[in-house]
Amino acid sequence: MTNEHTLTAPPTTAASKLGRWWSRADIRLTALFFVLIALCAVGYATRPDAFLTEGNISTVLRLAAAIGVVSVGMTFVISAGGIDLSVGSIVALSSVWMTTWATQSYGAGVMVLCALLVGAGCGLVNGLLVAYGRVVPFIATLAMMASARGLAERISGRQTQVVDAPGFGALLKGHLLGVPVLVWIFAIVFVAGWVLLNRTTFGRRTLAVGGNAEAARLAGINVRRHTALVFALAGLCCGIAAIMVVARTTSGASTNGLFYELDAIAAVVIGGTLLSGGRGSMGGTLLGVLIFTTLSNVFTLNNLETDIQNIAKGVIIVLAVLVQARSRRRADSP
Repeated sequence: MTNEHTLTAPPTTAASKLGRWWSRADIRLTALFFVLIALCAVGYATRPDAFLTEGNISTVLRLAAAIGVVSVGMTFVISAGGIDLSVGSIVALSSVWMTTWATQSYGAGVMVLCALLVGAGCGLVNGLLVAYGRVVPFIATLAMMASARGLAERISGRQTQVVDAPGFGALLKGHLLGVPVLVWIFAIVFVAGWVLLNRTTFGRRTLAVGGNAEAARLAGINVRRHTALVFALAGLCCGIAAIMVVARTTSGASTNGLFYELDAIAAVVIGGTLLSGGRGSMGGTLLGVLIFTTLSNVFTLNNLETDIQNIAKGVIIVLAVLVQARSRRRADSP
């Protein structure tokens, strides 16, 4: 007689795996939210006279806006199994190129277009080197990091270029419904990125390429073209961030975007996007950006050195990667 228990053993289905993944993702986002709340509590406890003021909150949001836009692009790159070390240098080059005297003479519209084209162009070069040149992303973007920063220094003569074009900063430095316009721009980019990653064929292909490039190729995805487009998208985000930085500082400089690659990678990784690719969390990236911006603000308000901030960020990145590795081993185990 057949054992009844052997017939009723619950099989492991795709739906159950998806449910477990969703539960882990939900827990991760909840944990990040409480980390952010804890940082805010520390900030208020250490500087109750300054942390929750309207001016400081506005400063935190403005700083988070530019690095947040860069992090949206970085989420796509890492989800596709790549890495981009050049985002900070691309921001610098875009900001310098859009603020040269020749560019400003054509008006604010051409300045914005120039930043977008320079950013997307640099990202596309990265993508072509990786996809068609078969250069490892780390090496390709490392080369772009050095060359873009060097070109920015060459163009600007290592001098700060002040914006003289009328009307450029007036709108972007203002407020809409009481919220800084720069924050609205970040919100629009974030929503567009979330929809693109989670609700479109482009996003599904990005995760497929990051999960298993060969399987994606066999499924009919043009992996090389898609990889190039992902890097170009990241470059476009850098161009948008450059516009925001110039609007906030009213100048372009080769020093803009310093350590943006560190902040962006850190925000994306602690947000739950796998460094090995195949999984991305735009909501986690948002919380990661807010956590690191708030952390930097707390350090600044308490007059702590910048090097201590960078050490703390490096430690957080390592811990996030270790947690990712442990979580993945648990997920892969039967």
